Amino acid sequence: MGDDDRPRDPDELLPEEASTVPERDAPPLPEAVSVAMTGVLCGFVIVGFVWLAERSCDVARGTPNCGGWGLPLLVLAMVTTIVAGVVMLRRLRHPNAGLTAFLGVCFMLIAVLGAFSNRLFTPWTVLVVPTLTAVTFLLARAVVARLKENA
Repeated sequence: MGDDDRPRDPDELLPEEASTVPERDAPPLPEAVSVAMTGVLCGFVIVGFVWLAERSCDVARGTPNCGGWGLPLLVLAMVTTIVAGVVMLRRLRHPNAGLTAFLGVCFMLIAVLGAFSNRLFTPWTVLVVPTLTAVTFLLARAVVARLKENA
């Protein structure tokens, strides 16, 4: 078995050879499925980030209340979640990934702060927030489609 018989890394191929190699990107999924799946994952990201912030404040201050650090930590959590959403949606080849992720996270924040702010630290949060985030990402997808249609 010679060197020519082994499979080659697609990154090492010549341009004319590269066209015969299938892409390594994720297979395209239906748009609604990719958006909902990204919403669920972003929901878990935000729940994990809030849990980590709460535990860190508890260790540093002796209380889960972060005091003056609460707003900067919330902003950091939101930005991190938006970036994670953009990366996932781009990886899944979703058009308008940035706007969809931004609106999805913002809609989720509005819903959580408006409706669930007094029930945030219950065990159900781990299930409710990712589900809610999937719904808000689908709502954001609809808003972006409507904006694109009117443009």
